[in-house]
Amino acid sequence: MPVIAIDSIESPELEVYRNLKKSNLTRWSGQFIAEGKKLTLQLLQSDFPVHSVLCSENYIDLIKPVLRPEHTVYLLSQANIEQVVGFNFHHGMLACGIRRPEPTLAELVPESGPVKLVVCPKIENPDNLGSILRLSAGFGVQGILLGAGSCETFSRRTLRVSMGAAFRVPTIESGPKLAEQLQWLREVRGIDLVATVLDETAEPLKQAAASSRTALLLGNENEGLGPEWIKLCQRRVTIPMAPGTDSLNVAFAACLFLHHFMG
Repeated sequence: MPVIAIDSIESPELEVYRNLKKSNLTRWSGQFIAEGKKLTLQLLQSDFPVHSVLCSENYIDLIKPVLRPEHTVYLLSQANIEQVVGFNFHHGMLACGIRRPEPTLAELVPESGPVKLVVCPKIENPDNLGSILRLSAGFGVQGILLGAGSCETFSRRTLRVSMGAAFRVPTIESGPKLAEQLQWLREVRGIDLVATVLDETAEPLKQAAASSRTALLLGNENEGLGPEWIKLCQRRVTIPMAPGTDSLNVAFAACLFLHHFMG
């Protein structure tokens, strides 16, 4: 458990934390940044590998109980931390984690027994994805499948909004293979694919029977769930809305659907 005091903000050990607003480590290095006390502590207690921790001296005693021998901690003054990350940062600590290999779909979805999945073909807003991750953790979802149009699980904003749920809920970045994977789930694993739609001809949520093996498809923030995804589903379910109401935010809608089908 090396604890290394650093005096210069130009130290190469700090490179992964530099100018965070201008970088996205996950896209090019397989690393990600957890910001603040809560996320750092959750990362340190998770089974994700940790590249390093950066904190001020005021916080070292807080993290010592959860540090393992392989963890490296860099100590830097609060003022210098802010210079390194490139913005006013008052939370005292950050950590750089390393992404684990994604599970395969066969590993994530057993042949029998209860299955709870969430599918996001095109969730573009990190706040919404972070909220969906947090809700999924709360309702015991086993995994999330992300289509090619979705934002990234381990972006700084998604991680922060998820409150660390991204460390507990496995995600698979299905990309262009999502349609093929959904067909496999339906035909091979017997998963009930449920399309969440804004359509008065669909099943009202209150009347929709819940299956023990369900994948819930959530639509895009602006366009809803595309017809190509709805066609793959056995069912269409809607939340009836008062006249003149357009729709709910996808994260709010997800909460209602998850409570009904997976609560």
